[in-house]
Amino acid sequence: SDSAIVMELSTGTILYEKISHKKHYPASITKILTSMLLAENTSMNETVTVSSTAAYGIETGSSTIFSEPGEKLSVEQCLNAIMLESANEVCLEHISGSISNLDGLMNKRVKDLGLKDTHFNNPNGLPDPKHYTTAYDMAVIARQAMKSSAFRKACGTRRYVCAKTNKHKQERTWQNHHQMINGWRYPKYEYKYAIGGKTGYTHVAQNTLVTYGEKNGMELVCVIMKAAGPKQG
Repeated sequence: SDSAIVMELSTGTILYEKISHKKHYPASITKILTSMLLAENTSMNETVTVSSTAAYGIETGSSTIFSEPGEKLSVEQCLNAIMLESANEVCLEHISGSISNLDGLMNKRVKDLGLKDTHFNNPNGLPDPKHYTTAYDMAVIARQAMKSSAFRKACGTRRYVCAKTNKHKQERTWQNHHQMINGWRYPKYEYKYAIGGKTGYTHVAQNTLVTYGEKNGMELVCVIMKAAGPKQG
């Protein structure tokens, strides 16, 4: 990878870094901040109604759970859709009333964390020249996110069964695409100490990955950016 960092969660101590302050496109690891804001500003049983703007507002071929306009989802379902299936359309809803307001909320949260090399211009990580971060900044965001019990639970879930909705009449099973947590595509990558994370990939960002691990009471987060390797969601 071009940049990387390993940080201890309880203190923020840096155990390893490689060009960790270089700016990169983050791709879908952006959704860690989106999910953190969702968890911080809502309750899990609140209802989200999918808008036409969200349902039809993502690029063809984007990660999606095929939400339909008017579909009603709980915040818990939304959180799992974002963290497991990387659902781009679900990122466009609810917290702040509009995408521009959400972008402002994201950048305010980044500023509150004291980060200076990050600017988010959308909630899902699709390529944008004004959407960038660093491995260091992403580790700080990821460390903060794990303080939310709702986020912690979602990012470490191997698979989630979404109940029927008013638009989907059958249950849907969503798989965590992080292969160290749930090696449904690449079993050899499963790692018993992995407790959470988020994958990312776009053509310009290449592979990005955030991984949380725990052993003997010590929790770490590892971030890699602009990494070569097989596309994994």
